[in-house]
Amino acid sequence: MKYFPGSLGHFTRRGFLVGISSVAITAPLAAREYRGGIPWRPKEAVPPDAYDPDARFFDDGERAFVTAAVDRLIPADEYPSASELGVVDFIDAQLAGSYGRGEIYYMEGPFEDGLPTQGYQAQAPALLYRQAIADIRDGLARAGQPDFVDLPPEKQDMLLTALSEGEDELEHTDGRTFFETLWQNTLEGYFGDPVHGGNRNMEAWRMIGFPGARYDYRPYIDHGGEPLSFEPISVGGRMVQ
Repeated sequence: MKYFPGSLGHFTRRGFLVGISSVAITAPLAAREYRGGIPWRPKEAVPPDAYDPDARFFDDGERAFVTAAVDRLIPADEYPSASELGVVDFIDAQLAGSYGRGEIYYMEGPFEDGLPTQGYQAQAPALLYRQAIADIRDGLARAGQPDFVDLPPEKQDMLLTALSEGEDELEHTDGRTFFETLWQNTLEGYFGDPVHGGNRNMEAWRMIGFPGARYDYRPYIDHGGEPLSFEPISVGGRMVQ
């Protein structure tokens, strides 16, 4: 199965995104600690810190590559593309922090090839991105091809498909691992809580009808089966960018 929905029709594409969004909503990369008492009382909880917009890892070329790539994974139609919802900022900030350094992984040797059931087996994610992007761009240059950002969309799709299916060997890292990491991070930035830097104005949540981090639904239990229209709320409050 091809991971990215760029060539799918709108109904299938939206249905596909709705189907996978729950994973991204519930699994942000660098989980934050939300503290407060039970029962909850107004103004007594400790809100999460918003992401740091100055936290940057990518250089200009890497940022351009990731922008082009995520916009092929989730392109724009009547809904915003991945980069339009801040996915690149989200990934950039994550790679500049503890996730990028691999602090949640065991990174000491000896290193052996792992099984798919053993989860992430690559180097620190920031290094994975840096090496994979460099390998892809260098490979295109050696083949006399334009840079990835200058390729027509159908050729960008072909390259991403080859990575996703393990058909494109990279020089210094595993192409399929890079693609799967990029795809997962794209979903997290698109559908995650906007406190982490993506999902601007909670547009992705509005698209799928997700109400966000509301504290209490008891007033709406007896709604007689009628659809409920909620404005979504971030764990950081009503975050509009």
